[in-house]
Amino acid sequence: MLSLRTNRYGFSLIELMVALAVLGLLLALAMPMFGTMIQNSRIRTSAEAIQNGLQLARAEAVRRNQQVRFQMTSSVDAACALSASGSNWVVSINGTASGDPTGACNSAPSDIVAPYIIQKYSSAEGSSNASITASMPVIAFNGLGRQVSVTNLDASVTIPAAATISVNGPATTTCAASGGTARCMQVQVSMSGQIRMCDPNLASSDPQGC
Repeated sequence: MLSLRTNRYGFSLIELMVALAVLGLLLALAMPMFGTMIQNSRIRTSAEAIQNGLQLARAEAVRRNQQVRFQMTSSVDAACALSASGSNWVVSINGTASGDPTGACNSAPSDIVAPYIIQKYSSAEGSSNASITASMPVIAFNGLGRQVSVTNLDASVTIPAAATISVNGPATTTCAASGGTARCMQVQVSMSGQIRMCDPNLASSDPQGC
């Protein structure tokens, strides 16, 4: 005698509701982790942009055999000003008194027209969600690639033993070094002109630590 078997395809309403509940629970558990990953990615993007700008300034100084400055600014328009917390930057030739791009960051790049901008970067191009704290807003390199005193600027701008630029998340985040979850970064420039990005949460003995 042949038995008939009925094959059932699809899901019942109860099975679908259970699956959706499990999926919702997994998403709720994963959301904080995803938020931290996104924030850390934005911090690293900002730190890499600053590192790239510094490396460009140093390379151009060596190539041109003259002083080139990396200048952190509040914006890249006609109202730009020096800012140690600015997430924008301008790289320019610093050979004359008219080589300061302050108040003229909207100028087109040019080797022959003041303020002699080589390249500029707006945080809007990358990540504007990071906060910056620099030991000084201007870093200059000479033809040997070494960090030097910045000419044609206020005498109060001095050169520390090593220039540091800390890149953190928004004010609502806490860096891992202070017990939080944000992986904040730091860009350092030595007097010899060495540029490196490091993690303050790691020990100084670690190759990636500060």
